[in-house]
Amino acid sequence: MKSDSSQPKTSGPTPQIKPDLDGSIKDLSLPEMEKKLESSPDGLTQAEAAKRLVQYGPNEIEEKKTSSLLKFLGCFWGPIPWMIEAAVVLSAIAKHWPDFGIILLLLVANAVVGFWEEHQAGNAIEALKAKLASKARVMRDGKWVTPASRELVPGDVIRMRLGDIVPADARLLDGDDVEVDQSALTGESLPTTRASGEAVFSGSIIRRGEISALVYATGDKTYFGKTARLVQEAHTVSHFQKAVLKIGNYLIVFAVVLVLLIIGVAVYRGDPLLTTLQFALVLTVAAIPVAMPTVLSVTMAVGARLLAKKEAIVSRLVAIEELAGVDVLCTDKTGTLTQNKLTLGDPFCIKDASAEDVVLFGALASRKENNDTIDLAVLAGLKDANALDGYQVLHFQPFDPVHKRTEATVKDKDGKQFRCTKGAPQVILALMANANGIKAQVDKAVNDFAARGFRALGVARSDGQGPWQFVGVLPLFDPPREDAKTTIATAEQMGIKVKMVTGDALAIAKETAKKLDMGANILDAASLGDPKTWENKEVADSIEKADGFAQVFPEHKFHVVEVLQKRGHIVGMTGDGVNDAPALKKADCGIAVSGATDAARAAAAIVLMKPGLSVIIDAIKESRCIFQRMNSYAIYRIAETLRVLLFITLSILVFNFYPLTAVMIVMLALLNDGAILSIAYDNVHYKNQPEAWNMRLVLGIATVLGIIGPIAAFGLFFLGDRVFHLDHPHLQTLMYLMLSVAGHLTIFLTRTRGPFWSIRPAKILWVAVLGTQISATLIAVYGLFMTPLGWAWAGLVWGYALIWFLVNDGVKLLAYRVLDPIKTEGTT
Repeated sequence: MKSDSSQPKTSGPTPQIKPDLDGSIKDLSLPEMEKKLESSPDGLTQAEAAKRLVQYGPNEIEEKKTSSLLKFLGCFWGPIPWMIEAAVVLSAIAKHWPDFGIILLLLVANAVVGFWEEHQAGNAIEALKAKLASKARVMRDGKWVTPASRELVPGDVIRMRLGDIVPADARLLDGDDVEVDQSALTGESLPTTRASGEAVFSGSIIRRGEISALVYATGDKTYFGKTARLVQEAHTVSHFQKAVLKIGNYLIVFAVVLVLLIIGVAVYRGDPLLTTLQFALVLTVAAIPVAMPTVLSVTMAVGARLLAKKEAIVSRLVAIEELAGVDVLCTDKTGTLTQNKLTLGDPFCIKDASAEDVVLFGALASRKENNDTIDLAVLAGLKDANALDGYQVLHFQPFDPVHKRTEATVKDKDGKQFRCTKGAPQVILALMANANGIKAQVDKAVNDFAARGFRALGVARSDGQGPWQFVGVLPLFDPPREDAKTTIATAEQMGIKVKMVTGDALAIAKETAKKLDMGANILDAASLGDPKTWENKEVADSIEKADGFAQVFPEHKFHVVEVLQKRGHIVGMTGDGVNDAPALKKADCGIAVSGATDAARAAAAIVLMKPGLSVIIDAIKESRCIFQRMNSYAIYRIAETLRVLLFITLSILVFNFYPLTAVMIVMLALLNDGAILSIAYDNVHYKNQPEAWNMRLVLGIATVLGIIGPIAAFGLFFLGDRVFHLDHPHLQTLMYLMLSVAGHLTIFLTRTRGPFWSIRPAKILWVAVLGTQISATLIAVYGLFMTPLGWAWAGLVWGYALIWFLVNDGVKLLAYRVLDPIKTEGTT
């Protein structure tokens, strides 16, 4: 089969084009533009494109980036750094130089750790996003190649089709009109029609048709680049992050209230105001969750890298939390539940047409270079590999959601022209003048194929511009994926209802659902009513109870998501087409499946790099593990803050005794924050139910642990003060070591719902905690910035802390039974 495409011309010498093309180039006629760019419909050579890439720069909008130095200095700016800096200044004024040195070290250490981890997290996300870099079909050296869109240069000839995002400003070459969605640029809700010679702009989406175009502007020189050069993507805060940040605000307020109480009592007692103020500031710093932003970003970034290993690329980090809460997953059938490897069966023929004729005309209405699975299956059904050699395709109309068929105008070896088309049988029947005469036969054939799990394609032809004649029906079979049945069963065990959403006929959907044990309640999307109007309770109930939906159009997907969300469900939706984008954006977690169009990938929060449902389930499992780590951190952070603040405040108010020095509080906070970062890598067990932020449970468990802690601390305080009669400096060192050891052991309490040994901690967490506690013990034993305690007392503290650790674990288990008596199998 021949196609109308001329051979490329040999490129001439390098054009002397100024890097900054005159802005009026877009107003030139197409021949003038080709002359100006020294290009043609045959495109450029690879060597010429490489020269122009150096000349014009990459086809991307350069982000406004802050220098690393300014980012590092920014770590010293804000409410939390201000408090630490105030403590440094007060220490200098009071000439408490040990305090000054340690607090300054805390300030710098927090800045370095925060800057480095944010830097690493940023690099990780950039690396992941690089995997999603869009590609363009470009004519280079006379061949269509697919380099990254950033490599486009003025003068390139590109090919765009349904679902593609226009990669650069370009002028359309010869071909049919296309419909372009420019809503991202102009706000226009309806697509606009663009004809040959007219311009299309970077960032718009091809909604119908396919065509070649000549690139005339790239990167910052595009219409989009000029208007959005300094616009950065808004940062979205997830529900979970908001909840954790609320915890942080609560802790700050709690700390400030207790600190003000300490200052008021100190003033009443006549204590030195400067020393009291310095101590109060340091105590506030220790209570504030300084590491919270870093722990959040590191945990999310680590989680994104883990998901990437499972072939799920997270384009927005906050999607991890949403994915953990998904309880309804609406998944497409083809390629996700099935293998997307279509094979052609024996055709159904009308009248005098033979099976070979049906396949031949279907193949002529297909295009191999589009790499479409249906087209490839039809072409593969030709018994003679050379059957198309005598035909020349004069014009090809690709599939689009409006016409729902492909059409080709063909000239045979005798010079006669005819048309052939293929598409959904009901669409092809609608073209027939005498459809009523054959409709019953066609419907029976389609239903028979569907009952066996076959998808049907109608095929028709016409002579010249004459009436269409129905030729026959092509059956296509797409077998279920081998892992689909097991994966769906796993999803059900995890509390996720999987609903099939397919454009196939109802009989095919039911047959597929039957093979996968998904349930038989498959609804025809036509029964859902008008998606643009609010449905009644009966329809909403049917959507919620359905196992799947057949003959679905894109607007139905959006409607299904909206109804389920209004019923209180967290909905995941898969999609691959340009018209799936609204539903992917509407869903709590939009998932672009493998092979999705650029538009679908841009709208989705997660992009899958391999086909199948199992990768989605793996991603949900991983996201629930990430949620568990964040949950553990929240409980730990609240419990620790309550423990330290209550113990110090009650010691000052009741015993008029400062149990820790300012330096000790700073070192306590420093070691705490250093170890807790490792929780991002901890071993956890995901829940077999969707995650939801249970603030009552988190605050309840944290409060119980936060109250038990001071009781244990006062027990040791009593032993040291009244039984062993230690002097105050030794008693302070004793309490410092107790708070440090017991505090870090709390991590092993909050990370599991069951007994502390129920889940083995990750090696990195174990090493981090052990390392910080060895450091804390050596500091206390040998007296770095404090009175030396000695090994005997250090051993006593460790033994005492371990005994209370076992007691606390029992209390924790009891608290869970009281606060959350229904324990789900598999929870942490």
